[in-house]
Amino acid sequence: MEKVRRLRAMSSLCRQQAAYNSMNKWKLLAKAEYWDHLADLELSSHYQQCNAIGSNEIEQPQAITSTNDAGR
Repeated sequence: MEKVRRLRAMSSLCRQQAAYNSMNKWKLLAKAEYWDHLADLELSSHYQQCNAIGSNEIEQPQAITSTNDAGR
C-alpha cells in the first residue's frame, strides 16, 4: 500500500506542476494520468493477491482427526 501512496503522490506533483507551467501543461497532465494508472494497477494487484490467499484458505480445510476413532 505504501507503493500506491507514492504513485499517487507523483501524480499529484505532476498536476501541481501543470497548474503553474502552461507550456508543458498537457505533457504533465499525461504523466499524472500515467502515475494514476500505475497506482490503480498496483492496488488491483494487491486486492487480487488478498482474495487469492483468502480463497486458498477456504478451499483447503484442515482435516480433523480424533484419537477415539483410531481404536474402532
